[in-house]
Amino acid sequence: MQRCSETIGAIASALAKAQAELENPQKTLTATIHSPFPREESRTFRYASLASGLDIVRKTLSRHEIATVQSTEVDKEAGLIRLITVLAHSSGEWLSSNWPVCPVTETAAPHRMGAALTYARRYALFTLVGIAGEDDLDAPDLGAPIDTGAGPAPETNAGRSTSPGGRPTNGHALDAGTALPGPGRRRPVPARPAAPPPRPTSSAPPPSPGHPPETSPAPPRPCAKPRPSRRCRI
Repeated sequence: MQRCSETIGAIASALAKAQAELENPQKTLTATIHSPFPREESRTFRYASLASGLDIVRKTLSRHEIATVQSTEVDKEAGLIRLITVLAHSSGEWLSSNWPVCPVTETAAPHRMGAALTYARRYALFTLVGIAGEDDLDAPDLGAPIDTGAGPAPETNAGRSTSPGGRPTNGHALDAGTALPGPGRRRPVPARPAAPPPRPTSSAPPPSPGHPPETSPAPPRPCAKPRPSRRCRI
């Protein structure tokens, strides 16, 4: 589909002068985009209405002999309703854009088709003349924290944890209520508790496989007293 006339020198010159006078319309309306993901918050942005944009565009373009025309057509092959926006100059040159509006089946719900058509008219016209009517949401706010679902991460300084005052703690967390030492002072290190005494263990080596374990000899029994021998009397 042809998007412009064979020559566009005159309309390009007139449009350049008009764009030097154009200003972005005031963003007086607010819209909210609800995220389908549970951990992602909804985003809110401001935008200008179609009526406020038309007032600025028509007054400025008409001073440079440029007219705006917006019409619709049915694309039977794609099953879409399309919006055609044309900028026509008094010289006979023109520029146009083709914007998809909604599926043809949406004609059964006129209010939905009308909302989509208003959305398409505003975006197509503002894009063609070179003005912005809404907040830029292409990139997130760099100053706002990104919610990842996890708790807040501790602040670090060259791989070391830092205290709320910004002083490094060498990776050791400070107890609540513990004051940081002043400049030139060292924080006392608490004494470590004494280790418990070792349990007594047997010093005998374990028996080797195939040999019975050695046993300590039994203590000797006390010697029995000798009994007096009996002599026969004659």
